[in-house]
Amino acid sequence: MQLLAGRQPGRPGLDEAEELYASLCARASPTGLLSEQIHPSTGAFVGNFPQAFSHIGIIASGVNLGRARAGDR
Repeated sequence: MQLLAGRQPGRPGLDEAEELYASLCARASPTGLLSEQIHPSTGAFVGNFPQAFSHIGIIASGVNLGRARAGDR
């Protein structure tokens, strides 16, 4: 999901990318942390926790979405 959210801004589906991004952010723990993976069926955290690379991807995706949205104006 993170990959999809980060890759969508250059495509026509910007609204869908923002929905995916919001869904991913909503899966963070109460302290805002993410694990290495999220089980697709259960939403349970899998792998290393917390995982810095997941957070880097979230930040990069948010920046890309913001830039894409600013280009829409």
